[in-house]
Amino acid sequence: MGPLRLWLASIALQRRGHRRLAGCVQWLNTLLYSNSLSARASVGPKIWLGHHAFGIVVHDNVELGSKVTLWHNCSLEVRGDAGTRLVIEDEVNVGASAVIVTPPGRSLRVGRGARIGAGAVVTHDVEPGSTVVAARTRLIEAGADADI
Repeated sequence: MGPLRLWLASIALQRRGHRRLAGCVQWLNTLLYSNSLSARASVGPKIWLGHHAFGIVVHDNVELGSKVTLWHNCSLEVRGDAGTRLVIEDEVNVGASAVIVTPPGRSLRVGRGARIGAGAVVTHDVEPGSTVVAARTRLIEAGADADI
């Protein structure tokens, strides 16, 4: 059983009121695939987890639409109370090592068809169809003995 099936099973168990069993399935998923996929998240159909979901973190109060792709080591995090939500709309692609985190106490929405590039950090709403990429890397200082 793969990480996606384990995650969907833990969500189904959580919704049916089997919190402990959902927690056990979630723990098994974490143990096998080194991820943290909350049983309290809301997941649409046809979601895809890249590279066996290794390192993916999805917090509570995250809503994923249909055909969302999450690559390895990405994090979807909510900072705030139960009313704070992170909504990822349909057909969004979240690249490897990307981080999407809500501002403290505020919800965040990533619009339909948006693309979040590898290593990007998103803290504000993303318009539908937009592409967000990481900042350009640059060398700050290199000494004569620096290993790069």
